[in-house]
Amino acid sequence: MHRKIRIITLTDAGLLLAEKLKLQWADAEIWHSPKPFAEKVQQAFKQGDALIMVCATGIVVRTLAPVLNNKLEDPPVLVLDEKGQFVIPLLSGHEGGANQWAYTLADKLGAQLVMTTAESYLQPVYSVGMGCERGCPKEHLEELLEDALKQANLPLNEVLNINSINIKADELGLVALAKNLNKPYQTFSKEALLSVEHLLSTKSDYVYNTVGVYGVAESAALFAAQSATNSNSELILNKIKTTKATCAIARSYVNAKK
Repeated sequence: MHRKIRIITLTDAGLLLAEKLKLQWADAEIWHSPKPFAEKVQQAFKQGDALIMVCATGIVVRTLAPVLNNKLEDPPVLVLDEKGQFVIPLLSGHEGGANQWAYTLADKLGAQLVMTTAESYLQPVYSVGMGCERGCPKEHLEELLEDALKQANLPLNEVLNINSINIKADELGLVALAKNLNKPYQTFSKEALLSVEHLLSTKSDYVYNTVGVYGVAESAALFAAQSATNSNSELILNKIKTTKATCAIARSYVNAKK
């Protein structure tokens, strides 16, 4: 998530769950029994904060009903029980990204996803983005990719493709790596990659001045994942780097109804 995240709890058990959730989103802020409750929650919602409400669904509905606008503008809201057994994307499931966020959260908690929107089952799609200096050996790139997959706890067989910027279309190391791993190798224009600039974890002026985008690996991963499913993408591994190359991994979701 790239909004400010508020985790709001009402009970001591809920607070324990909130502290566990904060381990996943270090910049999230926990509000335990905020007062005045309705006023503070409504204000956070109106300013666009993403909300994780650890309480009864009815409380959330009654609290937020007066400030609801529409699905294109309202921020995502998730509801969890205090034991963390169920995750409900309550508001802005599609446009606001609550469905994808809920899927991620349920996966991390080992919880049951309670999806009530038309997209009843979401399947993750993973894309790798890589950048490198000219002539970087395939072996070096392969070691970096292995490290990235290990950090993301992601098996290679779940990776859909390997991606970079157009000026790397003929980069022999990247081409050989993709071929060796039997993965499609895709490159994109700087104009396409700039469309996901707002999702980058960091922005490098040096890289921008060199190739016209603020980060090759993250941009390529995000754009490829988004293109594969025609839905929002997010980074699951921010850019990691060596002296010769960079690598990032992004995810989006595709509806895979049974």
